[in-house]
Amino acid sequence: MSALLNQQLFFGLLGGLGMFLFGMKIMSEGLQKIAGDKMRKILAVLTNNRVIGALVGIAVTAIIQSSSATTVMVVGFVNAGLLTLVQSIGVVLGANVGTTITAQLIAFKITKFALPAIGLGAGLALFSKNKKYVYIGEIVLGFGLLFFGLATMKHAFNPLKSSEEFRQIFLLVGDYKLLGVMIGALLTVIVQSSSATIGITLALASSGLVSFEASVALILGENIGTTITANLAAIGTNLAAKRTAFSHFLFNALGVLYMLILMPVFMKFISSITPGDADFVIKTQAEAASYGWEIGDKPFIARHIANTHTLFNIINTIIFLPFIGYLAKLSTLIIRGEDELDDMQMKFIDDRVLNTPPVAIGQARRETRRMAQIALEMLEETNLFLEDGNMKRIRTLEKKEEMVDILQRDILNFLVKLSQKSISTETSESIGSIMNMANDLERIGDHCENIWRLGIRRNDGKIKFSTLGETEIYTIGEKTKEFLAYVMTALENEDKTIGVKAMELEDEIDAMEQTLRTNHIARLNTGECAVQSGLIFIDILHSYEKIGDHTYNVSEAVIGAK
Repeated sequence: MSALLNQQLFFGLLGGLGMFLFGMKIMSEGLQKIAGDKMRKILAVLTNNRVIGALVGIAVTAIIQSSSATTVMVVGFVNAGLLTLVQSIGVVLGANVGTTITAQLIAFKITKFALPAIGLGAGLALFSKNKKYVYIGEIVLGFGLLFFGLATMKHAFNPLKSSEEFRQIFLLVGDYKLLGVMIGALLTVIVQSSSATIGITLALASSGLVSFEASVALILGENIGTTITANLAAIGTNLAAKRTAFSHFLFNALGVLYMLILMPVFMKFISSITPGDADFVIKTQAEAASYGWEIGDKPFIARHIANTHTLFNIINTIIFLPFIGYLAKLSTLIIRGEDELDDMQMKFIDDRVLNTPPVAIGQARRETRRMAQIALEMLEETNLFLEDGNMKRIRTLEKKEEMVDILQRDILNFLVKLSQKSISTETSESIGSIMNMANDLERIGDHCENIWRLGIRRNDGKIKFSTLGETEIYTIGEKTKEFLAYVMTALENEDKTIGVKAMELEDEIDAMEQTLRTNHIARLNTGECAVQSGLIFIDILHSYEKIGDHTYNVSEAVIGAK
């Protein structure tokens, strides 16, 4: 037991695991920055085709190097209504396969390149002027830290080679596979990274401390443990998101169950397709020099473990892919209830995707488009209220104005949180642009409120405009609506060619406001209009002109000028 309390073991495992996790984080962030909008485009090809969904899951997880991040992201998408339950299950199945790339990478014995990679990566990240090379530097630095952490953990386990108690513990794991599954699952839940626990398993096994049989049990448990992250992320989400997370647990748990029954056959198959004897131990100095390992190490077991992890997830995906519909029904039966829809909240963005900035930006844009649509509806309803004076419209207008205010607040809070992450220059610029849009759309809502409140004053005071005045208000109101609808369409289509037309429309509204103001003053001078109605008329014109100004600001953000 003294070996377990060894300072070298404790410090080495703690520091090695820290470097491994930090390396994974830096590498993942660097990959995401280089991938940029490609990840959003990959996610955009999602259809109800389950095979395409699985391929998308593989691709996205390969990009961000974390199945937990992908499944948390998918839970966020389902919660936002961007993915259906069936679509999401296909993506999560693919994510399980995509994450095995990490294990395949760390199974290579390239730890001797860890320090040069750290040096090269740090040099590029710190001193390069080109952003692309900075991101490449982050990837290389993360890669180096990951392997240096792995080597540190492996070295930390050396004192355990002489520990009979430790060997007895893992002999139990080999004899009682379920115990190994439980240990693997628990370790993954604690560390919150299946890649990290697989790294620990590889370090233990390569040091000769764990048999191939015990390693397989640990790996199977790690596949269950990684599903806990998504289920934790689903707390507080809608039912579809909870069902997605539970489906992830369901097919991994069922997969582990049948694999435990077929383990002897599965292990035999892995051994037949992987070179070397998994449990071969280096016993002499000559063998150590020949293989480039240390005495007591197992030089072939790492590749066996990586292949076990990959093949289990591929087989599981192939088996469950045709039954996605049944998995969805089963999770629906187990997790019952009905969602209560609330319009007064965000639909398309979720804090769970903040660690994936390109996707988070895509969701923020979508929520901003929703905000723009509500602002346009508010302007249309305001124009109608000025025409017919129907007070029943006011309740709808008040609700829309409240929605615009809430969306502005929530979008800005989300973007502030995103800005505090490790993000690229392009992402930082996009955050500023979306913030400006959200602020301008909120101001459009405020000016709509000014207009309909002026309309209420006119109704309450039984104030009448002249026929010409009514026509002029209608004309500027329609022109302002046309402008906002034009910019809204450009925002929807991400059309950056609207600059000239937007400037023309904004100039038209400014000129119209000036002309109508002059005409009205002339009517006041001739006594055609009363002073009280004149003040309301001028204020309405001013509010429409301000809506035009803020709409033009939104158009500048669309084309990237603001």
